[in-house]
Amino acid sequence: MHLPHPPAHLLHQRGPLHDLPDTPQAYDAVLADVTEQALARLTPEGSLEHPDCVDDIGDTSLGITSLLALAWQRGKDPRLPEAVRRSLAFHLRERVYRDDNPGYPNLRVRGSGLPYARYTLAAGAHPIGDWPSTAWALLQAVNLLDTADGLVDDEQRAELLEVARGYWSWLTEATFFNPQEAGNQAIGCVVGGLMLARRLPSGEGERVRSRALELYDGKIRAHRVADRGALLPPEHGGAYDNNYGPISLSFLAQAHRVSGEQVFAEDGEALARYLDARLTGGGFDNGGPRYSEQHSAFESVLGLRYFGARIGADLGRYRGDSRWARHAAKADGGVDGHFAWMLVWQIQDTTRWHREPSTGSARHQLRSGAVSVAFDDRMTPAVVEAAGTYYLPAAVNRQHGFGPVTDGFLLCRPMGEVRVRDARADGLTAKLVTKPVVGRDHVLRSVRSLYVTDGTTLWTTVAVERLDGTPYLLAGLPYAEDDGDRVRRTAHGAVSSPGGLRLTHPEAQGAEHFDARAELTQEQAAFALAADPRGYGNPDEGWRHLVSSTALEAGPLPDAPDDLNVFAVRHGTEEPFGVTVEWREEGLTVRTEDFTAVIGADDAHGEPQLTLRRTDP
Repeated sequence: MHLPHPPAHLLHQRGPLHDLPDTPQAYDAVLADVTEQALARLTPEGSLEHPDCVDDIGDTSLGITSLLALAWQRGKDPRLPEAVRRSLAFHLRERVYRDDNPGYPNLRVRGSGLPYARYTLAAGAHPIGDWPSTAWALLQAVNLLDTADGLVDDEQRAELLEVARGYWSWLTEATFFNPQEAGNQAIGCVVGGLMLARRLPSGEGERVRSRALELYDGKIRAHRVADRGALLPPEHGGAYDNNYGPISLSFLAQAHRVSGEQVFAEDGEALARYLDARLTGGGFDNGGPRYSEQHSAFESVLGLRYFGARIGADLGRYRGDSRWARHAAKADGGVDGHFAWMLVWQIQDTTRWHREPSTGSARHQLRSGAVSVAFDDRMTPAVVEAAGTYYLPAAVNRQHGFGPVTDGFLLCRPMGEVRVRDARADGLTAKLVTKPVVGRDHVLRSVRSLYVTDGTTLWTTVAVERLDGTPYLLAGLPYAEDDGDRVRRTAHGAVSSPGGLRLTHPEAQGAEHFDARAELTQEQAAFALAADPRGYGNPDEGWRHLVSSTALEAGPLPDAPDDLNVFAVRHGTEEPFGVTVEWREEGLTVRTEDFTAVIGADDAHGEPQLTLRRTDP
């Protein structure tokens, strides 16, 4: 079967976010561009909405207004006061709704008369997005209140403050809180309350602040989801989403900046360490309950920069969507005000990028130089990076992962506690993962997976009690490669194995069989298998329905100990290599021409021992 070459690039996996200039001069240039676009766009009615804007429209003009106010605050352009006053008047007159939107399902109080912002303007057309649109409108309003001194008169300011009060009340009293179960939206609403509180009389302000903190503790923090040893704000029913997770991190950064509450610092640092562990050194990541590969861009910069500095990690390596490098944009590149509040905060925050990798060992990450392995919650590789190529877990018989396969059964799902041991020596970095697993025969076996890297290539050696039949090692799905500027699709990787290596592709066709040579991306394939449409279905759940995929398969070493099947692969080069594995007095010894590792007997607590050194000449 002939398949077309994969598309040249992944749509949203572009340059690392820390590559964007973030000097005051660079931001002034961004604001100058926004200013010229806005002044050319301003309608006689005062609208600053992009002509093509239909969805996410209720807060967009006000967002551009807040950017103009910030530009005036920094540069005092004499053209801006009139534009700010006219555009603010437009929002207050045309975009503040008080009648209930027909069909909106999340109201707790009908006919409240409280103001809200619509996701789309037509009554009843698509009301489900009104809650986040109103949260965003609140954020645009408080940003404008913070930067509009000398720009608007007292009457207009008072009206805007009253509308912001109403937005907060609609979000927290008239509706169910966080009806889409989207952590980024919920934390954003809390940030809006914290910022609004600073603009209210002391008693009222303290009540709003207390309510915001109460909502964060009871409605967000209490419902965090566990993944890879971390507790995370839930996102559309899952623990973490590539697009929205870093946006939540930015909201936590702003919450800490404006409130000083330690809880936001603690939770932001936990999320940042989690992201650092799951992110490859090259900045590639995939997975999420809303989007698998779609990446945010400027909306992530604040959180990645702020918390990267706090935890000492180079989170700016995260690859964003450079089409949204500075602000939300339409297809023609024209500015859209929907996320303007994040650009305001990004400009106001003076944190510098931390550009050095974190130095400590992380349970769910092995990283050295140009090699990294991000492990999932079961300590199975979720992404492997070597020589600029990214490998995903392969699929066989509806089972996904990296590990030994016997009789069509993949031995990587733990049946008991997974033990991990890290070691470093002589420029080498290693991780030993020991899992108890059960096969179709119900026999409990121990799978010992040793990962060793010198920062250029990755050696993986897997040992398991002797298996019947013709076992092999499922060693990954080559999926993408870094071409220096963008992430490009691939169906090949530089991998070798002394036990023999083959690259296989699914023989069957259809949505449940992913062939890396096809044009379909992982995210598109995942949504095709999800229960609901793209953007509403869970691609992670959809991907789990995959039956088979392109896969690297390595045969067992011919000279392994009699009681073991041993598999060895090397990612990052196709050059052949030799490896010997044998039982010695000190333990199971793995030797290549580059390193010698000894997997010793478990200690008194059942923890495996690991020693590592360069192989003697």
